[in-house]
Amino acid sequence: MAPILLSLVAAGLFSVSILVLHQGLRHADSESGSLIQISATAACYWLFAPWLVESWMWLTTAAAIFAAVGLFKPFLSANAALLSVHYLGPTPTATLAATSPLFAAVFGVFFLSEHLTMPIVLGTVAIMGGSIVLAQQGRGRGDATLPASWPLWALSLPLAAAFIRAAADSFTKYGMFELPSPYFAGLVSFSVSVIVALIFYTARHRRLPLMGRGHGNGWFVLAGVINGVAVYCMNYALKLGDIIVVIPLVSASPLLTLLLSVFVVRREMITRHSLLAVLLVVPGVIVISLGK
Repeated sequence: MAPILLSLVAAGLFSVSILVLHQGLRHADSESGSLIQISATAACYWLFAPWLVESWMWLTTAAAIFAAVGLFKPFLSANAALLSVHYLGPTPTATLAATSPLFAAVFGVFFLSEHLTMPIVLGTVAIMGGSIVLAQQGRGRGDATLPASWPLWALSLPLAAAFIRAAADSFTKYGMFELPSPYFAGLVSFSVSVIVALIFYTARHRRLPLMGRGHGNGWFVLAGVINGVAVYCMNYALKLGDIIVVIPLVSASPLLTLLLSVFVVRREMITRHSLLAVLLVVPGVIVISLGK
């Protein structure tokens, strides 16, 4: 049960991180916020590195794999999702992004030789269905900034984001076959991600974001810390369990975000879409848990 519990804890922390990010976006743009968040996560990992990381770890093949993961996730996957929102809007983006567990299942079966059972299939489909239903909740609100029609190629953006996330998680698990250190995996990946983010940020001739209470960037720092713990929990779940179990459970985070928004932040209300999502996602989680 440890991988299942860790996956659900990671999903909950990712949900809290999203709500904290939303607060930060009231004060700064998403590009600056993303840079600060990734940097804060990397800083958290480096804070404890002297006690948890040994020098020989940097000379392993796993270190190169974790570094390769950092080239694509979270910077590239997040930017693909942002471009998708720009061209398609939030609803189609969230709908197609819900395919991440499907890509994870493909990687798990064909790349990691994991065994796919019928309960896992049914649970994964239910969680994906719940995520799609939640995405449909935003339909009809309208957005004058979005075009009436969008290019067909734009559909590849959210699918690419979902594919990159699933591939990155799969390679992380593959690297941990040689070096089973969830902490080191996160340290290397986020360190590389910070470098990539800084290169792209400065290439656009942008000044580094200012820190301080007046700029509201503390929200992004807090989100980065929470995200760091969430990634550690997810990596530990990947170390102990199968990706075809972990990723669908972590993908339940949109439902947890909604529940927090309704009962804690009180920013949203329960609707028929959210009720249907609950009826899909919760049984999906139970089926995967019992089926494994």
